[in-house]
Amino acid sequence: MPPHPLAEQLASLLSSTSRTWRGKMDERLKPLGLSQAKWLVLYALSVGSEGGSQKDLAERIGIEGPTLVGLLDRLAADGWIERRESTADRRIKTVHLLPKADQALSQIHAVAVALRHELLADVSAKDLEICMTTLEKIKHKLETLP
Repeated sequence: MPPHPLAEQLASLLSSTSRTWRGKMDERLKPLGLSQAKWLVLYALSVGSEGGSQKDLAERIGIEGPTLVGLLDRLAADGWIERRESTADRRIKTVHLLPKADQALSQIHAVAVALRHELLADVSAKDLEICMTTLEKIKHKLETLP
């Protein structure tokens, strides 16, 4: 089956939408004094990665391991997170939020929810469901490619 004419535009649209969305979040979170990289790590930890390995966290937020290590060093030095040896394998470091992150995370989550509502206010539930189903299919395909 030949590719759909819009297929070529999809990757570009996904990339630019994601970049622009993160940029808007960054603008609205500037008062916290956190760079985009730092709030992305804190947010990722707060929604399911806390206690996971550094490698898993790097994959989840889409950055290279060495880049994440420097970022985690700065977050740890500033009292936002701590790294611990894994109880299963001492070669693995797990990443944990510290109490200092709680207030910032409340603000990050509030900004994220407000922006999400603002962006999706004119999108019908049906359109959103179609979009989500399509993106899930694409993601699954990506994850199963050799």
